[in-house]
Amino acid sequence: MQSSPSPATGFASLGLPPDVLSNLEQLGYRAMTPIQAAALPPALRGHDLIAQAKTGSGKTAAFGLALLDRLNPRFFGVQALVLCPTRELADQVATELRRLARAQDNIKLVTLCGGVPLRNQLASLAHGAHIVVGTPGRVMDHLERQSLALGELKTLVLDEADRMLDMGFHDDMVKVASHCPKERQTLLFSATFPDSIAELSRRFMRDPQRITVEAQHAPGKITQRWYEVTPSQRLHAVGRVLRHFRPASALAFCNTKAQCRDLVQVLQAEGIAALALHGDLEQRDRDQVLVQFANRSCSVLVATDVAARGLDIAQLEMVINVEVTPDPEVHVHRIGRTGRAEAEGLAINLASLDEMGAVGRIELLQKTESTWSPLAELGDAAGEPLLAPMRTLQISGGRKAKLRAGDVLGALTADMGFAREQVGKINVNDFSTYVAVNREIAELALRKLSSGRVKGKSVKVRLLDGHDEHPSAGFEHD
Repeated sequence: MQSSPSPATGFASLGLPPDVLSNLEQLGYRAMTPIQAAALPPALRGHDLIAQAKTGSGKTAAFGLALLDRLNPRFFGVQALVLCPTRELADQVATELRRLARAQDNIKLVTLCGGVPLRNQLASLAHGAHIVVGTPGRVMDHLERQSLALGELKTLVLDEADRMLDMGFHDDMVKVASHCPKERQTLLFSATFPDSIAELSRRFMRDPQRITVEAQHAPGKITQRWYEVTPSQRLHAVGRVLRHFRPASALAFCNTKAQCRDLVQVLQAEGIAALALHGDLEQRDRDQVLVQFANRSCSVLVATDVAARGLDIAQLEMVINVEVTPDPEVHVHRIGRTGRAEAEGLAINLASLDEMGAVGRIELLQKTESTWSPLAELGDAAGEPLLAPMRTLQISGGRKAKLRAGDVLGALTADMGFAREQVGKINVNDFSTYVAVNREIAELALRKLSSGRVKGKSVKVRLLDGHDEHPSAGFEHD
């Protein structure tokens, strides 16, 4: 049974309206996280903030409650803008803001990201919006088209500002800020504080308060193990780790896109269901990789830090640091992807002799010595393949064709005789629908769907193969 929050950590201490507090209670917000407790009081008083916080720390509610508090629901102009580095993070932020806004009447939110048609966004903006969440490039596009006006903006949020800078968005961020009123509130959230963040804050923030929440994890939640490897052992050592521990889901971090691609080739050759996530992927291919990882059709996601930023993956059993990052704070954020909520996590770190300096910096930050294990404890390099429990079927037709998850589930169960338990997550996009099915029935489900009907119509169906280099090839839209 969860204990009641103390007055200092409860949301009631913030002086928020009763309907907002009631909504927070319904959403399961009991006590404030450290970043919320530190950031919300000054943010609600209207101060500019520079706050250090990582994904999963509760930062969306920290800036979300502040920007919602300043909104006038009766005025249909853009009053809050949240800039995010990736479409995935923008979608997550938009979802959470909509949940937080349920207590207020008719708050309209629009997402503006690349990879989706402009015409839909233009139509949404034409109907008026209170909040815009978007990526810098697409927001700049709308500002240049004059389809987005920020003259009445009250709050500008820069979420994961360090990653936006890493991805080359500095000039776009400065231009967006120049379109905003000078007397606005600016809330900047960043996992790290490079000099470029200080420069950014000097350019367009007013006497900001700086908040730092210690980037540490609850003791005992995440077990770390270190293995010394030679450069030639490194990629095959990842396969040994996976076959030894057999996690249902693992996120493997590489420092470069080339290393990502090389590792996925090695793992797939060893019979391990792995997919790569890096900056060279088209948006639709990236979306399909994430769908397969989330629905358990892919056991291992191999990613760079920039590509993985903003992903909040539930129940991630293991993080593998294929290479040691030179930045110890990035190491802490990497391993913090596992051991979320009440779960325990395992972080496996592979290090060669020339990386020991970076290991030392991590030990200094975490105030703990590394625990080393011999690579030999992981058994032979050969072993049982690590197959994902599910496979993903891609169906042509999505929201635009009025297709719903219930239609697909009904076709598979009521019409084709599969058990409900054999069907996993169903994701409906604009032009495609993805359904996870148990590995054993995947080929049969493909044949039945291809020869049958969904919502009275014939559909094109194909099985996504984790080995596809370009998973979206062959389908016209996504």
